[in-house]
Amino acid sequence: MGKKSLSALLALTAAITAASCGSGTQQEDGQNRGETENTMSHVTLTIRHTQIKQSAKARLGILQDVLNQTERDNPQLKFQLEGIDEIINRDQKLKAEMATGSTPDIFEIFGGSDIKLYVKAGRLLDLTPIIHKLGIDGKFHSLDEFTVDGRVYGLPFGGYSEAVFYNKQIFRDLGLGIPVTWEQLMNVSEKIKQAGYSPFALSAKDPWLAGMMWNTIMDRYAGTDKLRLIVSGTAKWSDPDILAGFRAYAELVEKGYFPQDALGQEEKQQLKDLLSGKAAMLFTGTWDLAGLTGDEAGQYRHQIGYFSFPSVPGGKGDQGALNAGYSNGFGFSSDLSTEQQGMVERFIRNFFNENVQKRILLEDKTLPSMKLSDYTGIDPLISEVLQVAGNATRSFPAFDSIFSPRINAEIGIGLQQLIGGVKTAEQIVQRLQQLQDSEPAAADRDAQWENERGAE
Repeated sequence: MGKKSLSALLALTAAITAASCGSGTQQEDGQNRGETENTMSHVTLTIRHTQIKQSAKARLGILQDVLNQTERDNPQLKFQLEGIDEIINRDQKLKAEMATGSTPDIFEIFGGSDIKLYVKAGRLLDLTPIIHKLGIDGKFHSLDEFTVDGRVYGLPFGGYSEAVFYNKQIFRDLGLGIPVTWEQLMNVSEKIKQAGYSPFALSAKDPWLAGMMWNTIMDRYAGTDKLRLIVSGTAKWSDPDILAGFRAYAELVEKGYFPQDALGQEEKQQLKDLLSGKAAMLFTGTWDLAGLTGDEAGQYRHQIGYFSFPSVPGGKGDQGALNAGYSNGFGFSSDLSTEQQGMVERFIRNFFNENVQKRILLEDKTLPSMKLSDYTGIDPLISEVLQVAGNATRSFPAFDSIFSPRINAEIGIGLQQLIGGVKTAEQIVQRLQQLQDSEPAAADRDAQWENERGAE
């Protein structure tokens, strides 16, 4: 039953009750109300989010508005909300719950390899019939990272891209243009360094932050398909194009283009360094748009730009590709009752529509996961981001959706060792290959990749 139908039924029920009891006693009226309420089955849905940081305040507010609206439309429904750290949710809590079948009813989930693993375990609700019934299956930019064997098991609430944010004022003061080649990037970085600025802001205490730029450098040199071939065993970490990617990252370190204390910095520091004018560039994702366009951006609020990472010499990957996707979203437990699934449908209808998606773009500064017909009122920096995305020749996924958790962790450790100067690129690829050779599911991953390529 839809929202309007339910509201109409409740109104009709109340009218009939009032008419039939108009000459009755107050006690009879109360009895009739009680009988009506008792015919409604009360439904509870637990929902876990990761919007606990100050920077996610707008997104949490939007979610709460949707939950409140859905409860008002369905008086028998009650949501129980829980907030948790994103990394703890993905790497610890959700994995343990998936193993035991004790997940919340609705939860934030990461697409790609996570989805495939949990679908194989039978833990996720197939949303294909729901989104088809609601008529929204063709309105998303991409559901690829939540699709397994043609069925949809999650819905992205927003998208992202990763490239270089830069301080336009510093670039103007130094007479710099946007670099489009690796050589130009090195020249620009050196001039910035000589002027007393840090070329790139970087907080590498959390290894995934160091992995973002590496991911794009690796795609430029080798291509994401090559990374998949490493998983299948038909390519190696020590191959020349892979090694070239690590060496390029090492060059940035050796030339002093990252902060000397990068390994000791918490995530929030890199954004502060860009916005304070301490650093001229920052490679990060569009999830930082809220901080870059809000009041906290300070004097450089309207002086931040965005450009795609430059091409690299001899690169085998697509030099115009952009790390972008729709990998953060909601998953739903496969153990929901029929009544709970009905309420999930109402939640999806209230969250995944153009009005809410426009709010996500304007208020949370997150790229919408659904196609919009109206882009008026958006911040100029977001316009630049959308333009860069529109000019990209293709998109590629984050590397952690390709490799196993063990390999992902070792990549992060290796990059930190590279930044700290304790390991060379050659030593890192040697260690990665040793781990890759011991991966137990290499054959299964090979078959899975070949199936996916065949479907394409």
